[in-house]
Amino acid sequence: MESLTGRPLHPFLRRGIFFSHRDLQEILQLYESGTPFYLYTGRGPSSDALHLGHMIPFLFTQYLQEAFQVPCVIQLTDDEKFLFSKDNSKKLEDYQRLGWENAKDILAVGFDCERTFIFRDTDYIGTMYPNILKIQKAVTYNQAKAIFGFDDSDNIGKHGFPAVQAAPSFSSSFPQLFGSQTNLPCLIPCAIDQDPYFRMTRDVAPKLGYRKPALIHSKFFPALQGENTKMSASMAHTAIYVSDTAKQLKTKVNKYAFSGGGATIEEHQKHGGNCDIDVSYKYLSFFLEDDEQLERIRQEYSSGKMLTGEIKAKLIQVLQPLLERHQQRRSQVTDEMIRKVMTPRQLSF
Repeated sequence: MESLTGRPLHPFLRRGIFFSHRDLQEILQLYESGTPFYLYTGRGPSSDALHLGHMIPFLFTQYLQEAFQVPCVIQLTDDEKFLFSKDNSKKLEDYQRLGWENAKDILAVGFDCERTFIFRDTDYIGTMYPNILKIQKAVTYNQAKAIFGFDDSDNIGKHGFPAVQAAPSFSSSFPQLFGSQTNLPCLIPCAIDQDPYFRMTRDVAPKLGYRKPALIHSKFFPALQGENTKMSASMAHTAIYVSDTAKQLKTKVNKYAFSGGGATIEEHQKHGGNCDIDVSYKYLSFFLEDDEQLERIRQEYSSGKMLTGEIKAKLIQVLQPLLERHQQRRSQVTDEMIRKVMTPRQLSF
């Protein structure tokens, strides 16, 4: 990747945060031979703002777009959130609104408007429908149940949704974007939990005469309370949101970030901290760009020289300017800019 792009590797790659792939080498070989590709990633809009975990695939996808100078399609699955939500008080229109708001956060990451198409499924599904139908016919009900765990109490919309997430993997789903290029290679950066959708997609692709999409997977981003807990939009203290103020950030890190340190200062200095479970260290491994500094923190915290309060203070110091920059960029994203990137049009290679 460095030789093809002339750029240093992203920290997410250097540190194994994006840690596995399917057919990435084929994408790189095709690119080297002059065959372009496009990027595809997405988001299920369930909250007004994205949290740091949501940002990981977008930060990496934006890096790939800039490094390879390729188009990117970003799916906002407002339909999925409506179908899968257990909150019956929310209407479909609520998820459509959240999709629009999330698009502002996504664009603020730094995507190239001339190379980016963001779409809500409820707006664009008609254009993708021929491919959705082909995918649905190629996957049996038993296969869908085995892959996704559906049971007889699930609404029928859930059973059909996987084909909607699969369809953007095929460039023929975007005639306005790619014109006659109906079989472009596709690379999908995503969290590892999305792999079942795309294993299904890769199984179906040859049956439809399409290329299999390539994938590159990221590790999970832990909740503030640790890896055995889950970030929840309904419990704001489980995650750091890109909309959080400096005060909220400081409170969340100091109060809720799970510590791998000792129970007392004496115990910590004697035995050291456990970086494998310490959330502050794990967050630093995602967002502190300096490899040498990160290694120094790991050594000092593991030896007990650096205390829990100090590593939390370092995390706040790293995240605060990151959030401030994002908030400033988001404030500059207008509804007109969102309308532009949500309009199907030819994208620049």
